[in-house]
Amino acid sequence: MTDSTHVQTFVLIPGAWLGGWSWQPVARALIERGHRALALSLPGLSYDGSPAGLELADAVDYVVGEVERRDLSDVVLACHSWGGYPATGAAHRLVGRVAKVIYFSAVVPERGRSMLDENEQYGEMIRQAIKATPDATVPLGLDAVQNVLMPGDPAPLQQLVSRLLLPQPGGYMTGSLDLPPVTQIGVDAAYVLCADDSALARPGTEFAARLGVDPLVIPGTHMTMLTRPDTVAEALLSA
Repeated sequence: MTDSTHVQTFVLIPGAWLGGWSWQPVARALIERGHRALALSLPGLSYDGSPAGLELADAVDYVVGEVERRDLSDVVLACHSWGGYPATGAAHRLVGRVAKVIYFSAVVPERGRSMLDENEQYGEMIRQAIKATPDATVPLGLDAVQNVLMPGDPAPLQQLVSRLLLPQPGGYMTGSLDLPPVTQIGVDAAYVLCADDSALARPGTEFAARLGVDPLVIPGTHMTMLTRPDTVAEALLSA
């Protein structure tokens, strides 16, 4: 368990289609509790650059670069959903700076398996979407927010989230890591699972098992960072 009285530096990594905005309510809750928090927007997932041609390595490079540029140490990488890929890749390169990786309803990557390999239900559909778009990205519509990411959450919030989503760079979904779990290189790890999450490619218990840990289960859907930020912040501090 993490000592929540110790001031920690959280680097928050969003999932597919999401920017740093998705972590901002949790970042605020962490800061209000006396900790430091940095919510990243990965390349291609904001309005300051093109998503065309981006690969998974670009996302990993960005996380590593931001931690090194700020000279951060004793970092807790907290990642959501697909964000487990860049977080895992970055943790391997930031040994000595990263104290822990917390996978929040996130993929724990398996060596050589891409996000599409993990997602047997939608993998082929996403491949076709990548081929069909001129910049090789994957769009996501309101129906997916309503039925997969946030089922049962308030309709106005579902609509707002849908308006904030940006197409996911296809290379982020097709790329894989030739790396073992972070626990095999001496980095501590934990898994936090949303009880009503229906968006994960596999059951969260399977991903947690790849780390050799039991998940800490909290209420909410895949986007609980927006609906219960205080609950998520407390989970990150206690995981």
